[in-house]
Amino acid sequence: MAAAPVWSVDPRTGKQREQVAVEATAQEVDAAVRAAHAARGSLADRTVRAAFLRGAADQLEAAKNQLVEVADAETALGPVRLNGELARTCYQLRAFADIVDEGAFLDVVINHPDDTATPPIPDLRRYKVPLGVVAVYSASNFPFAFSVPGGDTASALAAGCPVVVKAHPDHPGLSELVASVLRRAAAEQGIPAGVLGLVHGFEAGVELVKHPLVSAAGFTGSVRGGRALFDAAAARPAPIPFHGELGSLNPVVVTEAAAAERAEAIGTGLAGSMTLGVGQFCVKPGLVLVPSGAAGDGLVKSLTDAVSDTDSGVLLDHRMRDNFLAGVTERAGLPEVESPVTPGAGSEHTVSPGFLTVPAEKLVAEGAYDLLLEECFGPVTVVVRYDDDAQANAVLSRLPGNLTATVQLSSGEAAGEGRGAEILAELTPLAGRVVVNAWPTGVAVAAAQHHGGPYPATTSTSTSVGGTAIERWLRPVAYQNTPEALLPLEVRDGNPLGLPRRYDGRLER
Repeated sequence: MAAAPVWSVDPRTGKQREQVAVEATAQEVDAAVRAAHAARGSLADRTVRAAFLRGAADQLEAAKNQLVEVADAETALGPVRLNGELARTCYQLRAFADIVDEGAFLDVVINHPDDTATPPIPDLRRYKVPLGVVAVYSASNFPFAFSVPGGDTASALAAGCPVVVKAHPDHPGLSELVASVLRRAAAEQGIPAGVLGLVHGFEAGVELVKHPLVSAAGFTGSVRGGRALFDAAAARPAPIPFHGELGSLNPVVVTEAAAAERAEAIGTGLAGSMTLGVGQFCVKPGLVLVPSGAAGDGLVKSLTDAVSDTDSGVLLDHRMRDNFLAGVTERAGLPEVESPVTPGAGSEHTVSPGFLTVPAEKLVAEGAYDLLLEECFGPVTVVVRYDDDAQANAVLSRLPGNLTATVQLSSGEAAGEGRGAEILAELTPLAGRVVVNAWPTGVAVAAAQHHGGPYPATTSTSTSVGGTAIERWLRPVAYQNTPEALLPLEVRDGNPLGLPRRYDGRLER
């Protein structure tokens, strides 16, 4: 049987644009993985791979106009958004190059023998080594930052791991183009093209996670798809780490004092956050706890005005559009769920933003309203009207894990008055990032960033954004009583590589 063609599709019209590839067979997946495995030695030199990462950023910037044009044709995200995302991606590649140069990520620890300790300590030297080939599953909503050149790829290459990317079907043409750019950067450093493999197709993604030479995987996508791959990774004869970002509701709590103090500003800010990128951000606020009464009414009015003034937009593909329309219809059909601004179809190919409201009492126990506690991808949020703190806490107690949790406090609460600290303590177990008096959309690439959270937000405790994302692709090794001449350079006494390390309990930089 002939392999199925892979088409570039215009989400603005739903029409196929051009064939860009074919779905990979099991044999082609095997070839891509074996080529990546064979290339792993080319990443052993940290100087070489830092130069590769910087060169990749340079090459992406040089091809910016062509990349953004192709990306916009396949995603309809617009040149402004895509230029910003590409800039973020290049910054991230260079940031990981800096991390590689510094070397602290190797976590070098040296203990010399101590016969006086109980029990005695032998000569021990510990550092981290790359896992091997990493499978990366691209996301639909970030065709640069969470796709072929994104954080999973950048951090894996920084760790010294070759990568095989499973392209997302929403931007296959861009994926092919970006892969060629990155391979050009690899060639400049004498690195084989196989260091970055690219495959298309659902079955190829399944074959990839099962391949015996794949040592770890990074995924960004749906709960259903991610859980299936996670289970496959765990079911292998030799299970592998699967770092998956699956889904997040990203709850927001608005205190009564905050609503009374700045209802209009909070409503306007919420509208901007929930409709940003046509609601296609993984950290979109999807459930907002707002007090009953006049203060909450003012917030809902502000939200109504702002969302009503927001234009319809195009989702990434028509399957997502269909799922969005079905999801909001089912949610809006529940008794006592109201739609101050009804989300739904705009034109034939667009969707219009909106939001739903529901009394908090409907969510404090299991039942049909549990649907409102599930992510609905697109420009919609659910406003939950609570009567008192106990009712709000009861709703929070029913939430699964999230990437973010946000609280809007009054100025007094932010200064330490009232329940501010108590609410933060309630939100911290729910999410990997807790936001105060801001909005969760926008994930800065920074050393202190954490983009992850309890399941189903992610399947591990790691982050996919920020410098510590590199830790996902490394494992520690300790050498005991090993002669100096046989030790890796990273753990020798003389520190020939000039690495930060902990030496007999002292931190050396």
